[in-house]
Amino acid sequence: MVVGWEWDETLFAGSASYYRRGRVPYAPGLADVLAEVLGLDGRGRLLDVGCGPGIVALGLARLFGEIVGVDPDEGMIAEAGRAAEEDGVAGKARWVRARAEELPAGLGTFDVVTFAQSFHWMDRELVAATVRGMLRPGGVLVHISDLKAEDRSPASVEGLPYPAVPHTAVQELVRRYLGPVRRAGRGVLAQGTPGGEAAVFAGAGFSGPRRYVVPGGQALERTYDDVVAWAFSMSYAAPHLFGTRRDDFEEDLRRLLREASPAGRFSERQPGTEIFVWHVTSADGGE
Repeated sequence: MVVGWEWDETLFAGSASYYRRGRVPYAPGLADVLAEVLGLDGRGRLLDVGCGPGIVALGLARLFGEIVGVDPDEGMIAEAGRAAEEDGVAGKARWVRARAEELPAGLGTFDVVTFAQSFHWMDRELVAATVRGMLRPGGVLVHISDLKAEDRSPASVEGLPYPAVPHTAVQELVRRYLGPVRRAGRGVLAQGTPGGEAAVFAGAGFSGPRRYVVPGGQALERTYDDVVAWAFSMSYAAPHLFGTRRDDFEEDLRRLLREASPAGRFSERQPGTEIFVWHVTSADGGE
């Protein structure tokens, strides 16, 4: 758990409807890489912990017989259910509103458990130990994130038709409205979110990891609406945090975006995706 911060149900309040549009997707080929390295064949069960609106779970749905997503935010669970219907996989999908700390929640055992940029919000030692016990023999835990080392500065879009998304200016605007310390639910994150996942997983009895990178670099185009959705999809700029000034913030944000790109478009590079695969360590030290 984040030191000095306590989770509350408003962490992503109001963000769910913006999430799918606002967040840049994981690198193309994520599902194919996992299918190959894990030998997935359309059977088995997937548990996606902190599933949000189901982006990862639904992207992997064809690789499993059943997918289960768990998230504490009511809006995220509702969005995931709608997306599963649209994708035609509602019959093999289950969405559970619960905190990760409430697992196993009677959900049974799984072949694969995924955390996609969600693990840092949890009581990590408790959750890692719990999901270890939810994995079937031979099952794996998969930690997925954007490749953080990649350049996302304006220089990264040189040669593309539009300016870079002005991330730094947007974040400065958020600070003007909400203060200099990062907001998160009803609290603040003075030190940001924790890292060091490898030590936590190893301490819970996992071995590895095996690391894979799905390459990015593809050119993306983003509209004003996309960037506004990105801002409101972030925990530190969730709509409820602005209170009665929410509309004022959006008006200022759109003005900033118009000044940065009068054409109404931005260029962005698709980030690569980093995958860490962890196996359960058996009592004799093997996998």
